[in-house]
Amino acid sequence: METAEQTLARVVASRLKELETNAFAVEKAAGLPVDAVRSILRGGKKSGTTLNRAKDVCDALGLEIYIGPTRDVAGIDQPPAADPEEFARIPLHNASLAAGNGHQNGSEMIVDYLSFRRDWLRRIGVAPANATLARVEGDSMHPSIWSGDIVLIDRSRTDVPVRKIGSKPRNSSPVYALLDDGHARVKRIERPTDDQVLLLSDNPDHGPEFAKIETLSIIGKVMWWGHTSRE
Repeated sequence: METAEQTLARVVASRLKELETNAFAVEKAAGLPVDAVRSILRGGKKSGTTLNRAKDVCDALGLEIYIGPTRDVAGIDQPPAADPEEFARIPLHNASLAAGNGHQNGSEMIVDYLSFRRDWLRRIGVAPANATLARVEGDSMHPSIWSGDIVLIDRSRTDVPVRKIGSKPRNSSPVYALLDDGHARVKRIERPTDDQVLLLSDNPDHGPEFAKIETLSIIGKVMWWGHTSRE
């Protein structure tokens, strides 16, 4: 029979594999003490797995910790698992894209997955292998993209085409996720010349910004966003 330490070690190891990350990355991203997760994986009696420490680690991995009478969940209807032939699981990273001055991410650990229909992804021209998800922080892309919204990024689309700025409204320009001096941002981009780009916000309170294309690193083109429900 497994000890409590062995059970916890097994569950944590399984979750790390599912999230495609490692103990060191989780400790760093969650601000946990050095060896907090690794000591649990070793499963020893001196692993420091107090209730508080175990809860901190489970919270960082999106696991539930429960002590109490056995809970009967047999009567609860569970939704069927998504058919992998019809749905692609797209990773949601622990990274924020600032709709503003920029957000510096300390980690890009995968924290969850969302399922998207493969035929819908094909329709918008996104290969599942190139797709990734992140959250937006800030108000500069209001009312199109709100703080807390999730965006779907096509990482294969990193080239911003050169085109003359016409009379079209600025909210018709494509939206990109980008790194600007190491800070992750989400902006509409116009590229009137080979070396110059214009970063545009949908919120009129935020003016346009000029930048050199060589100073930016394009993460990918934003192909979809989902609004967070608000009261």
